[in-house]
Amino acid sequence: MTKRIAIVGAGPAGLMAAEVLSQYGYELHVYEQKPSAARKFLMAGKTGLNISHAEPIEQFIQRYDQVDWLAPWIKKWDANWIQQWMQDLGIEPYIGSSGRVFPTEMKAAPLLRAWLKRLVEHGGQFHYRHQITHLAKQQLTLNDLKQDRTFTEKFDAIVLACGAVSWSRLGSDGKWQAWLDQNEIEPFQASNAGVEYPWSTFMQPVFGQPLKRVEAWVEGADKTMGDIVISHYGLESGLIYKQGRGLRAQVKAGQQMQLYLDLFPDQTIEQLTKKLQPSKKQSLANIWRKAGLDGAKAALVRELVAKPIWQNAAELAQKVKQLKISLTGFRPIEEAISCAGGVKQSSLTDQLQLKSNPHVFMCGEMLDWDAPTGGYLLTACLATGRAAGYGVHQYLSRT
Repeated sequence: MTKRIAIVGAGPAGLMAAEVLSQYGYELHVYEQKPSAARKFLMAGKTGLNISHAEPIEQFIQRYDQVDWLAPWIKKWDANWIQQWMQDLGIEPYIGSSGRVFPTEMKAAPLLRAWLKRLVEHGGQFHYRHQITHLAKQQLTLNDLKQDRTFTEKFDAIVLACGAVSWSRLGSDGKWQAWLDQNEIEPFQASNAGVEYPWSTFMQPVFGQPLKRVEAWVEGADKTMGDIVISHYGLESGLIYKQGRGLRAQVKAGQQMQLYLDLFPDQTIEQLTKKLQPSKKQSLANIWRKAGLDGAKAALVRELVAKPIWQNAAELAQKVKQLKISLTGFRPIEEAISCAGGVKQSSLTDQLQLKSNPHVFMCGEMLDWDAPTGGYLLTACLATGRAAGYGVHQYLSRT
């Protein structure tokens, strides 16, 4: 008899697991609780689908917090493999000046349409608006939201690709956590999210303005350069996201979140000190403006540096080069682009098979790994989806 496989979740990881398994003639069912597939994938592609990054692989894999765990899969299904896969779907890849990999059309929809078409042609059966309410060994309890009926189905293997807990309106609501022992899961935390600081009303005029070309770091971590946007709640940008891992480590250690900024990374303290020298002929605001300390940067210094220091050029220059911000936390996890935490490596075999239930395999963002934006998230989802797909095939070949 043909063996039956269920894939729960029609996001990138689930679809990639389906692609692997569709080549072996299984009876393949993909269940998605939303009315259509890959809604978060489509949302990510609205401003240009950054699917991977073309930097050297040894540098690439260091972007992940679980390097040893993910490296074998990501090395096998890397940015070069992804570009070839896109071409096989009729989608031409494009490498931007930053090294990021995009479809030439930039949008996610054409790639997704071609992908789903191929999966259906290879026998994949898609069941939209089907919500899984319970998992027990080989059996799924399903709620058909269209017909308003509940039923059970038995499968030879089940792949869970349910996502994490951010952007729940797009499908990743985290309800699957109830199907596992909580000891199997590392609690989720916001990743690639803005950070909070209680600004005074003085800062309101610069909300939404950027701090251009600054350097950011947390103690003990590498410095990164870019822009930061001052938000009504604190700070937001890809530069902030890159420091998220270090900031979460501070929280885990019971410490205050401390972020440091260098507002002028291209200048030395001595150069700044000279430019910031007080003058009887010029106002403080004019001196700061000529030194480049105006707009959002000037507002931030006035907010965070004690007023008596403003007239002390040497001390002010030191503060500007190492401006400490004591943050109060991350934005809510629902707003985060992604999540850290998830199903622990120790709960799974090397084939991503759940040790407590060998009929179940897992992939994608529901696993305990984290990465910055820039194509790293999608690459790992695709790679772990393939790994889980091959894991299922190996398991079913033995049973």
